[in-house]
Formats: sequence, structure tokens, C-alpha cells
Amino acid sequence: MEWYKDYPHIGYDLDGKKIFKPIRNKDELDEFLDKMENPDYWRTVQDKMTGADIRLSDEQVDLVHRLQEGKFGDVNFNEYEPAIDFFSNEVMIHPVTNRPQDKRSFIPSLIEKEKVGKLVHAIKMGWIKPRRPKETTPQYYDLWAKEDPNSILGRHKMHVPAPKLKLPGHEESYNPPPEYLMSEEERLAWEQQDPEDRKLSFLPQKFACLRAVPAYSRFIHERFERCLDLYLCPRQRKMRVNVNPEDLIPKLPKPKDLQPFPTTQSLVYRGHSSLVRSISTSPSGQWLVSGSDDCTVRFWEVSTARCLKTVEVGGAVKGVAWNPNPSICLVAISYDDTVVLLNPGLGDRLVSTATDQLISSYEEPEEVKEQPVQWTVAEGEGHEQGHRLILKHPKAVRQVTWHGKGDYLACVMPDNGSSLQVVIHQVSKRRTQNPFRKNKGLVQCVSFHPIRPYFFVATQRYVRVYNLIKQELTKKLMANCKWISSMATHPGGDNVICGSYDCRLAWFDLDLSTKPYKVLRHHKKALRSVAYHRHYPLFASGSDDGSVIVCHGMVYNDLLQNPLIVPVKVLKGHTITHDLGVLDVTFHPTQPWVFSSGADGTVRLFT
Repeated sequence: MEWYKDYPHIGYDLDGKKIFKPIRNKDELDEFLDKMENPDYWRTVQDKMTGADIRLSDEQVDLVHRLQEGKFGDVNFNEYEPAIDFFSNEVMIHPVTNRPQDKRSFIPSLIEKEKVGKLVHAIKMGWIKPRRPKETTPQYYDLWAKEDPNSILGRHKMHVPAPKLKLPGHEESYNPPPEYLMSEEERLAWEQQDPEDRKLSFLPQKFACLRAVPAYSRFIHERFERCLDLYLCPRQRKMRVNVNPEDLIPKLPKPKDLQPFPTTQSLVYRGHSSLVRSISTSPSGQWLVSGSDDCTVRFWEVSTARCLKTVEVGGAVKGVAWNPNPSICLVAISYDDTVVLLNPGLGDRLVSTATDQLISSYEEPEEVKEQPVQWTVAEGEGHEQGHRLILKHPKAVRQVTWHGKGDYLACVMPDNGSSLQVVIHQVSKRRTQNPFRKNKGLVQCVSFHPIRPYFFVATQRYVRVYNLIKQELTKKLMANCKWISSMATHPGGDNVICGSYDCRLAWFDLDLSTKPYKVLRHHKKALRSVAYHRHYPLFASGSDDGSVIVCHGMVYNDLLQNPLIVPVKVLKGHTITHDLGVLDVTFHPTQPWVFSSGADGTVRLFT
């Protein structure tokens, strides 16, 4: 039948006419409806020969059931009928068969006689040799019997003669010059060294005459070692590859062609009395805020290094973040378990009053949900200083970061094993949510994607990328380092850099792989902070070795071209205090300038 699979007919009748298949145009739906409505559907089968549907009768269904159960097809067949023995136990007088014996059973066979005659003839002629007894004597072969004496063998071609022993010099003499003899300190130092570290394997000695020289105690030992060297040490000829070392260095553009980038220290912002943990610039680039362990937050004018305002808070400031939205003038400050939203009142008076109006226009919802964080409005002296909202968290907050639109604020509270390590606040609705049911590992830092609704969470070894709309894990990046310290997202959104405490900076290309595209090991000590520039192809990293390294990181619009990463400048200036160097770096929003804050209590601007 399969020969006619693709044809409309299924063979020919006696007159040679085609027998056409019946038209079967049942689709899945018809089949389903038939199954539901036709009571005989279960006993209807398709005839492969004709393609027609046949309804099985009761006898045929019964036969199928019997065959499925492994019974005989015929209902009337009795498989347990008594068997009749052919040979019974009674001895009969008549044989079963009465044929006389064959003549061939007692006459020698002629065919066999002929065959034996042929074999005997073949043995006589020597064509067939009867089985020889096996020889028990061992056989020896001469391997080199058929060898051409003139050909150079591979063994000999690659033969490397053993290096000869060093000839004895003056130190081996029985009466060496006095400068070869060891002093008492040299002899003690020689005895304390390991045998393989010693320059000489023996102590030079002086004898009055050759007769007084005793036998050399290590003679047999050294001969034995030489024999081992000769027959156990593999020697091989290696072809030398002549590589010009210049060719191995990748061709990178010169830093001069990659300008502009910060090269010189222009301003130092002095005023803090303890280490400055965090800095942030206003969206206009006119102001700078810095938070320090001396429990103060200072606001500076970028162009003059003048401190315009100092706000005292109730603990060492762990993080400051200026709202990236230019139409809102708010700064988030975290210390201990508190996050304060502060209106510095700098710059445009209209923006400042609009921000206050936005906060005061909030209306309480009818039903108040239980929240992990307590929101309070600042009053009294705090309000005069600029405090607007105070958020009390259950644990110490380490990092604050804004979403690009300026309404959402993420806070990190590292605590191993806890499910509440990351919270996201919505300022306009004064709402707090914990996006994760459980956190894997100790969260170090988080970051919002600049364009898409993604959220980056860095734990000690991994960076997880979550889709906030679908509420699922999109990617898990492996940083290949022991402990991530900081993270920054490229403004294009497809690249992420991570700094780690084991001196590495990993650049991830999210479209390429979950492993780092490049790992830079330019710093000598732990990296504390990394940052991307918003418009220029620059990124910077600050480290405990007191330096800021600025690199050119060009990301191309052509997806086939990999990012170009070139370190262009090492910026020094911070003094290392208590083994801490640069604690935070951030770029100016519009100019190719970089700010760095250090453990020496200063903030520095490199332009």
C-alpha cells in the first residue's frame, strides 16, 4: 500500500481501471466530533486497502479481545484435550514399520572409498601435509636483518648526546687558592641550605699534600646519579620558534587619539574630617554631594570647590545619591538603618519649591498596607535643614540608588540568609516593596537598567539580571572573582562592569556571554568603586592603592563589533589612610571629568 501513498488510487481492477481511494477529508475537528457523537466510534477501524471505515461486528471485537489476552482465536478450541500417546507402554507384537533393512547399511560406501583414495594420493604427492608435531624450542628474530645500513633512523636523527659533566675547577683542587675556601659563616650557611639550592655540592678543603687526601665519600653516590641521568632523563630536540615579542602585543590605539579623558587633578574639596564613603553629582553637573564617616553630608559647588551647605545626620553616612531627574531636587542619604530624602535647596528655586509641593501633595490611601519600611515626614529642625522624608529600615542600609526616571529608589541591606535584603521605594506613592521572595547569597549592590525594566543584583560571585515586568530571572552573570564590591551599567544598557575585592574589573557584554568579555587587573589592591560616563566612552575604577584608572570603553552600534577597551590614564592624588584609598568614583554628567572620594577625607576632581 505504501507504493500508492502519494497517488489518488490504490491499484487497478481486472479491466486495468484505477481503483480510486475513497475521499477522506476528515480533519482533527471532525475526528473529535465523531469521537464525541458516534456511539460506534470505538469499534470503527479504517481499512488500509480501501481506505474505507468499517464497523466491527461483536464476533470480531470478541476475537480482538481474545487475541489481546493471548488466548486462541477459535472459541471452540479446547487446549486441554487429553493427549493420545503414539508409543504406549504395552509391547505390541507387530512392529510399527515393517520395511526390510537397506542394503547400503551393510555394504562399504563407494563414495567414501573414492574420497579416501584422493586424500591418500594427495598426501603421497606432498600436496597435503598431515599435522606436524609442534616445535617447543623458542624462536628468535633478527630485528635488524633487513635494515638498510645507510639510512639514518629516526632514533639517530633526533639523537641528542647527553650533556657532559662540568670539568673540575679550582674549587675541586686539594690545595685551592685561599679565596675558594669557605669561612665559618659561609660554611654554616651552606650546611643550612637545601642540597638543590647549593652552588657547590661539596665543601672545598685544603690538604698539605696529595698523600693526605682521603677517599671522596660521595663518589659512588654521584656516579650512580650520573648513570640515572644518562638513562632516565628524556632528551628531545625542540625546534625554536622565533617570535618577535612586539607581534604578541595587541594593536591598541594610542591614548592621544582617544581624547578627551581626565588627565590632571584640578580641584580638591576639603572639609570632611573622616573618610568620604560616597559622592554623587547633580543632574546639571553644578553641585556635588559627599557623605562621610564624620556623620555629615556636604554640598559643594563643582567649579569652585566651595562648601555651600553642611547637613549633620545621626550616623556615619554609607551612601548618597542625587536624584537623576532634573525636574526634582532630592538627595537620598543612608546612614545606619535610615534613609533620608533631603531637598538641598540649591540651584533653581522653582525646581526646589516644585519638589516640596510634590512631597506635600501626597494623600494617604484609604487602606494602609503593612510595609517593611516606616515612612515619616520630617518636621522641626530637620525640616529646616532640608529633610523631607525619613525611611526607617529594619536593618542597616549600605547602598542607595535611583531609577533613571527619579521616582523609584532601591536600597540594599546586606544580611546573609535573609529574604529582605533589597527594597524598592516609590517616592510619589510612599510605597515600599520587597521584589524578592528569597535572596540567593549576600547582596552587595544593585542597579537599575537605564532603559529597559531590568534590575541588576550583584551577590558575592554572581550578577543576576531580573525582568521586573515579567518578574523572572533573565540572566545570571558569572563574575569569576571571589567577592564583587561594586557595579555600574553602561548608559546603552548592554554592558556592565563589576569591581571586586580581588583587584579585578570584569566587563560583561550581555549580548555575548554570561562570562566576562574582559577582565582587567590593573589595580594592585581591592577595587572599591566603578563608574561609567553618561555620554563619553569612558569608565573609571577606584581602588585601595590610592589610584583611579580611567579607561576608554567604546561600545559600537554595530552589534558584530566587540567593545574596545583601552586603559588611558592612572590618576593619583589620594593618600592611603588606614589601608584604604579611593572609596568612590563618579563622572561629571556632561564634561569628561571624574570625581573621586578617598579615605583621606578629601574629594578630588580630575579634568
